[in-house]
Amino acid sequence: MNINHEWPSTAEEAIVIQQSLRDQVITTDQLDDVQYVAGVDVGFEAEGSITRAAVAVLTLSDLQVCDRAIARRPTSFPYIPGFLSFREVPAVLDAIALLTMTPDLLLCDGQGIAHPRRLGIACHLGLLTNIPSIGVAKSLLVGRHAEVGNEKGDRQPLIHKGELVGVALRTRPKTKPLYISLGHRISLETAITYVLHCTTKYRLPETTRHAHRLASGPAIDQPESSTTPARDQPPEQMSLWS
Repeated sequence: MNINHEWPSTAEEAIVIQQSLRDQVITTDQLDDVQYVAGVDVGFEAEGSITRAAVAVLTLSDLQVCDRAIARRPTSFPYIPGFLSFREVPAVLDAIALLTMTPDLLLCDGQGIAHPRRLGIACHLGLLTNIPSIGVAKSLLVGRHAEVGNEKGDRQPLIHKGELVGVALRTRPKTKPLYISLGHRISLETAITYVLHCTTKYRLPETTRHAHRLASGPAIDQPESSTTPARDQPPEQMSLWS
């Protein structure tokens, strides 16, 4: 499926695009063998006039960074909650194009279907790239949930207008939960499984933690190493359900 559209300049134009794309989001598992997982995050420079997008690719087996990219472009859409993908995705697409490999799964710092019009950045990016994607948000945008238990893996359904749109997930004891929602080509339960696998001793998954450092930390635009594994020599495969 090849999806493309013109980039809008107003919220009214963006709503039309969101409404046209929301029904194309696939909410069931359509993943191949996942060997490489990528974190996606966006920061801003020059008082918000430059968008700085970062993608960090990790091997699923041991969560080691094997590729990364940073891309910058002038910010072309205003900051409006519920429309952040129109502000951020163009630069993210630039960063993905700079990678030496195509990740099998994207973990995005932001919402998936836990969004007023069910099209957060994880959905939008997943549709445009056709890569399975997950929304991993640090804050609540829509919906309500019951109190989440204090242990890693505890969760509560996130409900918006009577619809299950995600979960509030505890990824580390005594820290605020993350808000997990499917983005594209993945089910919610599978999304939760991957997020927990990618989360070690920190609140954020290693994927988005590395991407956040690239997007908002000191600018280091060169690869961390030259040992990027070739696609014809993949790392040892693993199953999260074995």
